[in-house]
Amino acid sequence: MATASSPSAVHDPLPSLTARIAAQPMVGDLARRFAAAGHELALVGGPVRDAVLDRPGADWDLTTSARPEQTEDVLAGWADATWDMGREFGTIGARKGDVVLEITTYRTDAYDPRSRKPEVAFGDDLAGDLSRRDFTVNAMAYRLAGGELVDPYEGIADLRAGVLRTPVEATRSFDDDPLRMMRAARFVAQLGFTPADEVVEAMRSMAERIDIVSAERVRDELDKLLLAPAPRAGLTLLVETGIADRVLPELPALRLERDEHHRHKDVYDHSLTVLEQAIALESRIGDGGPDLAIRLAALLHDIGKPRTRRFADDGSVTFHHHDVVGAKLARKRMKALRYSNELVERVSRLVELHLRFHGYGSGQWTDSAVRRYVRDAGDELERLHVLTRADSTTRNRRKAERLQRTYDDLERRIGELAEAEELDRIRPDLDGNEIMQILGIGPGREVGEAYRFLLDLRMDRGPLPPEQAREALLAWWAAREA
Repeated sequence: MATASSPSAVHDPLPSLTARIAAQPMVGDLARRFAAAGHELALVGGPVRDAVLDRPGADWDLTTSARPEQTEDVLAGWADATWDMGREFGTIGARKGDVVLEITTYRTDAYDPRSRKPEVAFGDDLAGDLSRRDFTVNAMAYRLAGGELVDPYEGIADLRAGVLRTPVEATRSFDDDPLRMMRAARFVAQLGFTPADEVVEAMRSMAERIDIVSAERVRDELDKLLLAPAPRAGLTLLVETGIADRVLPELPALRLERDEHHRHKDVYDHSLTVLEQAIALESRIGDGGPDLAIRLAALLHDIGKPRTRRFADDGSVTFHHHDVVGAKLARKRMKALRYSNELVERVSRLVELHLRFHGYGSGQWTDSAVRRYVRDAGDELERLHVLTRADSTTRNRRKAERLQRTYDDLERRIGELAEAEELDRIRPDLDGNEIMQILGIGPGREVGEAYRFLLDLRMDRGPLPPEQAREALLAWWAAREA
C-alpha cells in the first residue's frame, strides 16, 4: 500500500484539483463572483495537499486578495449564511447548502515573541501569503479562476519525497508560531512524512518556545497526533526534540525505567508498543474508530513507575502501586492540558485498573472476583479489556499464549455471569428503603454502611433470596452494635 512518503502516492495535482472543484460547482461560481468584483480567489493549504495525495477531504479553505468587508460584499446574496468571528485575522465564514467555506484575506503576519497571537497585516499577493504557511506541503494554492497551481516552495516535490520542510527558515517559522513544532509531529503521525534535518534541529533548539502556547492549543494538537494512523512516530519526534519534556514530561521520564517483569525492556518503548497494540484492538470499542480514551490510557498506563521505583538488595527493581500513582499523575497532567472532566476520569480510571487482571494470577477466577472486576470497571469494561490485552508485550510466545488464554477465560466468565445475573446492573439485594425498614433507622450514614455491606455480600455470594439477605443484614447490624 502506498504511503504519503512514496512517489506512487503523489498524483498529477491538476486533474485531482479540477475534479474536486467540478464536484462542487458552487465553488467555481463563487470564484467567478470574486473575479467579477476584481478580486482573486484560491484554494489553499490542506485541501490542496490532500487533493494531490488523493486523500478524502471536505474542507474548503480559501484565500483572497479581497479585504474582509469586500469578501462580505461578494458573499451577500450568494451565501445562505455568513459569520465573521475570525474577522480580526481576516477570515469570513460562509455556508452555501451543505458546503462550509472559510475565506481569508492574504496575510503577512508579524508575531510578538512573547505571544502566539499574531499581529495581522493584510498582504497584496498570493506568494507572500504562502510564505507564512507552516510547511511547504501546505504552502500550495490553486487559483480557481485560471486553474493554475501555485507552488513557490516546491511543496509537490516535498510530497513526492515525503519530507516536511518550512517555506522560510525553520527557526524563523517556529519562532513566529511555536505551535508549528507540535504540528510537525502531528504531520509525521498523520501522513508518514520525515522531518527535514533543519526542522528537527530547530525543534530541538527552540523547544522552550512551546511554553508560550496555551494548554488548549497544545492539547488539540496532541489529540490530532494521537488519533493519527501512526502516533508512535510523532510522539518519538516530540520526545527526541525535547518538546515532550515541556508538554507531556511523564512520557520521556519513562526512558530510563525498566519493567519489573521484562527487565530488558525499556518502559518508554513498552508504552509505545502498548499504544500500537491497543490501536490494533480498537475495533472492539464503540464504532471501531480511533478512540482517544484508550490511546491516552495506553500511553500513560505506566507513568507511575518513575515515582515508585525501588531497588532491592539483590539488584531487582520493583514499582509497587505504580497503577495508583500513575492514575493520580494522569489526572494531574490531563487537567493541566484542559481535558474534560469526563475524559480525565475515564483515562485515570483505566490507568488505575490496568493491573487488576494480573492481581488474580493465572488460576481460576471465582465468581466473586469476576463480579468485582466488572463492578470496578463499570462503563470502561470494554476499554479495560483492550488495555489489558495490549499491555502484554512479552516476546516469550508461551507466556503470551498463556496470558491470552487466561484473559479469554475471564471474558467468557464475564459473559456467562452477565447473562445469568445482569452484571452491568449489580445492586444489593435490598434497597435503601428496605434497609431502613428492617433496621428501624432513618436516613443517614448507617444506611450507606449497610448498603455497602450488602453490595459486598452480593459480590461474594451472588443474588440472595430476600429472606437470606434480611438475615445477613440483621446479623451484620448485631455484630456492629456489639
